[in-house]
Amino acid sequence: MNYIADASLFIIRKRLEGSVITVPSVVEELRDENARTAFELMNVKVEPPLQTFIKDVRAKAGITKDSEELSNTDIDILAKALKYSGREETVLITDDFAVQNTAIQLGIKVMPAGQRKIKDVLLWEKQCIGCKRRFPGGEECPVCGSPLKKRRKSRLKTG
Repeated sequence: MNYIADASLFIIRKRLEGSVITVPSVVEELRDENARTAFELMNVKVEPPLQTFIKDVRAKAGITKDSEELSNTDIDILAKALKYSGREETVLITDDFAVQNTAIQLGIKVMPAGQRKIKDVLLWEKQCIGCKRRFPGGEECPVCGSPLKKRRKSRLKTG
């Protein structure tokens, strides 16, 4: 079993049986001494993400509108999980709901490190706070100029 881990696994110090893989940007996020010690004790394999998978992740996150919530590190970890997801039994470990949402949309199995797993996959859109029109993205309404607010477009059950 391969586990692709974001920082939450090391912060919570959850132990797993199998191979743990992460990306360099996750290692950079580990500032807490206990989290760094957990990382070192787990004998984690650190691999950079491939650009082709980063492109795929950004495209899917753009469709779900999670792109506004995902950091570069989140995108890196999703790209690494996507690389492994088709070849062998792989699970992405994360407590971040936007990462989980995008992973499920990409067909990646997810498992929370310490929090609960999301129950529904969410798709997002923007709604004008002034005229209430809905748009796929942006920060300002092209009709009335009011700010746009993120809102749930639809919900899909994950099982």
